[in-house]
Amino acid sequence: MLAVLGILLCAFSLRSAVASLSPLLDHVAADFPLPTAIVGLIGTAPPVCFAVFGLCTPLLERRLGIERVTVIALLVIAAGLILRGLSFGSIPLLLTSALIFAGVGMGNILLPPLVKKYFPDRIGTMMTLYTTAMSLSTFLPPLVAVPVADAAGWRFSLGVWGVFAIAGAVPWIVMLAAGKTAGQPASPRPDTPVSQQIDPAELSTGPIAVAPANSRVFSRLLRLPLAWAIAVVFGTSSIMAYVSFAWLPAIVTDVAGVSPAVAGLLLSLFAAMGLPASLLVPVLVVRFQATRTLFAIAVACGIAGVLGLLFWSNSVTVWLWVAIFGTVGVLFPLALVLISIRARTPESAVALSSFVQSSGYVFAAVFPLLVGVLHDLTGGWTVSLIVIGAVLVVSIPFGVIAGRRRTVEDEWESRHGRW
Repeated sequence: MLAVLGILLCAFSLRSAVASLSPLLDHVAADFPLPTAIVGLIGTAPPVCFAVFGLCTPLLERRLGIERVTVIALLVIAAGLILRGLSFGSIPLLLTSALIFAGVGMGNILLPPLVKKYFPDRIGTMMTLYTTAMSLSTFLPPLVAVPVADAAGWRFSLGVWGVFAIAGAVPWIVMLAAGKTAGQPASPRPDTPVSQQIDPAELSTGPIAVAPANSRVFSRLLRLPLAWAIAVVFGTSSIMAYVSFAWLPAIVTDVAGVSPAVAGLLLSLFAAMGLPASLLVPVLVVRFQATRTLFAIAVACGIAGVLGLLFWSNSVTVWLWVAIFGTVGVLFPLALVLISIRARTPESAVALSSFVQSSGYVFAAVFPLLVGVLHDLTGGWTVSLIVIGAVLVVSIPFGVIAGRRRTVEDEWESRHGRW
């Protein structure tokens, strides 16, 4: 039970930190100047920190153990959230946001191994629970951010989410103090066939990455179109998410004339569209091979939402367009499932996960800042929205490739011989 609480509270803290700021930018700007460049950098910080600290986390885990590093990550997130609420200028706001995202980047890497370690026979169930917790924490903060800020001030509205990160650290601290942490999963014997090395509980979701990637396997992925295609799908998902977290409230405020409170609700609506996806996509992909269909729906809805915001947006129709655009949230669980099912073995899944996530976050890091710069240069959101739509169009051929029912090993063997 402690492990369940620790995993779910950790998952909740990973997204609430990202989604709680943008609805409050007007409130913050009333206290001190908030240049567009700083807002763009705050939007860029999550994928950059996720990539950097995602690479550092395995080194810390080998030295300290996964539970201790989880406590560190959660306390870093809590400290960053509380300090961000105390910011007295735009630079401290940026630096404390970066501190938060450093902790989140560590947590992103730690959650799958924690599930593997404590629930080896319930991996599918726990993955569904923690991805659902992440989805809940994506739409809840923008839903309540402005009302809480109006009642208690924007500083309280930003800092209060640190309570969940502190609460998430408590179960792990209790288990460490009591010596109740689980042992490491048993490694397969060297002579065990690969087909028997994968836990049967993983067959519904694919192998889970729990160890550092093999450099030889990683280098091979660089030469495979399938690996790059999955990376682009993941990157497109990240671009849509972090551009929206950074700029969607400002966009809908300008193009539809809504209030900041309504803009926060619209961001919450965008995030909420990903909740059913986190529950349904793994089943639809694994059981019904619906990868290309789901990808097509996500991209088509994303493009339709952008066009609606561009040409037919007012205070009423904007709800429809944001809801339609929010369907691009299907891409996130789709990419995670593809990482698992497009590899035969846990070793390959580790390498593919590392390659896809690091590449995808590099793609995503550029766009929140780019969207803000384009807005400043043009004085409006038209060009920025066209760029967002263009990203979705460019991703289409990569989605087709990612939908091929084959693994990275299959693709290597068809091109280069034995894996």
